[in-house]
Amino acid sequence: MYRILIVEDEAQMRLGLKDNLEFEGYTVDIAEDGSAGLDKIGNTSYDLIILDIMLPQISGFEVCRKIREKGIKTAVIMLTAKGEEIDKVLGLELGADDYITKPFSLRELLARVKAVLRRTEEQALTARDSVRIGRMEVNFKTYNAYLEGKSVTTTHKEFEILKFLWQHRGEVVSRDQLLNQVWGYSENPTTRTVDNFILKLRQKVENDPSHPQHILTVHGIGYKLIA
Repeated sequence: MYRILIVEDEAQMRLGLKDNLEFEGYTVDIAEDGSAGLDKIGNTSYDLIILDIMLPQISGFEVCRKIREKGIKTAVIMLTAKGEEIDKVLGLELGADDYITKPFSLRELLARVKAVLRRTEEQALTARDSVRIGRMEVNFKTYNAYLEGKSVTTTHKEFEILKFLWQHRGEVVSRDQLLNQVWGYSENPTTRTVDNFILKLRQKVENDPSHPQHILTVHGIGYKLIA
């Protein structure tokens, strides 16, 4: 699961964000000032940093600048109580991925968190040559697939299903999500179509397709990829 660092000096805000993000399933660390935040970032690998701008000792701007200078590419969402455009622009120029202005709703923050993590995951996937899913090695950039080093024929739809499952690995993906993302409702496929494609993919991915270990069925909902 994703690991998030919250760098925020307001105790109530810091602990409230931590509790709500942990409720959503994220692993969360906290720091109460910029210096402590930099120490944690230097010693721990995070998927996302939620970074307040107005921090004691070292500002959020300076924290962002320092980590980017060190080549740390962890996604950053900046929190600011100011609404001036110059602050938002400066944060983005220093390497922040998004910003949100206080006060904000929890729903808005969670949506921004999910969007930034999804975008980061997609960028990492694009940069990576290939991934292994069960028995099969898949290159989403070239749309090639291999079983034990030998090329295996895989359709475009199969690649798109695998890619979506990979981007959401460890999560339950509904049949409706797959229909919408891979086919689009305009094509009018049925949930049975999804099931048939999953059966074909299991023939390639699983050692024993009748007892899948990687593409699991979540009854009544959809599927979960365990890579």
